Amino acid sequence: MTDERLESAADVDQRVLAPALRWTRAFRWDLDKTYLETEFDTFGNLLRTALQRASQKRSVAGAPALMREIRAAGPHRVCIVSGSPRQMRRVLEEKLRLDGVEWDEFALKPSLSNLIRGRFRAIRDQVGYKLPLLLDGRSRVPPDCEEYLFGDDAEADAFIYSLFSDLLAGRVGAATLEQILDACEVYRDQKEQTLALARAATRGDVVRRIFIHLERRSPPVRFSPYGRRMVPVYNYFQAALVLFADGVLPAPSVLKVAAEMVSSYGYGLHSLSNSFQDILRRGYAEVGVLTGLADAVEQYASLFDVFRPAKDILEAFTRRLGALADSRPAPPPPPATIDYLALLDDTRRR
Repeated sequence: MTDERLESAADVDQRVLAPALRWTRAFRWDLDKTYLETEFDTFGNLLRTALQRASQKRSVAGAPALMREIRAAGPHRVCIVSGSPRQMRRVLEEKLRLDGVEWDEFALKPSLSNLIRGRFRAIRDQVGYKLPLLLDGRSRVPPDCEEYLFGDDAEADAFIYSLFSDLLAGRVGAATLEQILDACEVYRDQKEQTLALARAATRGDVVRRIFIHLERRSPPVRFSPYGRRMVPVYNYFQAALVLFADGVLPAPSVLKVAAEMVSSYGYGLHSLSNSFQDILRRGYAEVGVLTGLADAVEQYASLFDVFRPAKDILEAFTRRLGALADSRPAPPPPPATIDYLALLDDTRRR
């Protein structure tokens, strides 16, 4: 590996975990605008972000609770792949600890090194940075380990995550990948590294969901070319609902995410109910499956005494379920192929 090598905390965390632990799912998270409310559209915003202390950084509503519940729900590997510079490692790790979040891998971008070496394209490039990290991280999980990816609509996360998925599934070959890397003008060593990692990767259709946090309120239809595995979400309560419907999270985890959003981020029952209805209308969860949330309230009544809004939230959701029971549309079929070169041009324009 070159200077772009992933810096991992896995060796530390695995000494704590049972040696025979078998990861069943890997959750890979971006940070800026995905987990953290980060502003970097102007130089002033960028400077303020760089100078913030951990206690001054604000998490996206529901993200800490969702990350904690993901970790608690099984032998799940949590990996962070962020475009923030490596010099911010200490403050970012401190922020995650303040939120009670644990992780296994943490990669940050060698921006200062790129600057010193005159690799100016690499400072803004995401494809040549994130894609090899994702492929390299795949080598540290079992071949059948499922992948769940979290990004946002501010950069190229949708494109990169989908390309990673299709490379693993064998739907994108080496020739197409080389064309994409050339179009992205990645540096030669990045290109060679990415092609080598793609060749070595164990093939499998293992990416189950790609969640895109709509930080910029992009219309969800913008992501329809990527197919049904990509789930644009306005908030992490919606992501928790989909993970519950997929059998990844139990009902109490969904309620904990909702309760944190109400108690710590100012969400109301109306906004959460609208989020609930929206994810159903877009066909990412079945009405019958989500009625299990209402069934769980009585079973976990004593647990949710701490989370005061839980019962009211579920009552509101139950009313929405009745309204939607006969109006849920069938999900559209996934596209047969994805034209990544065309999507790359569209991503650049945006």
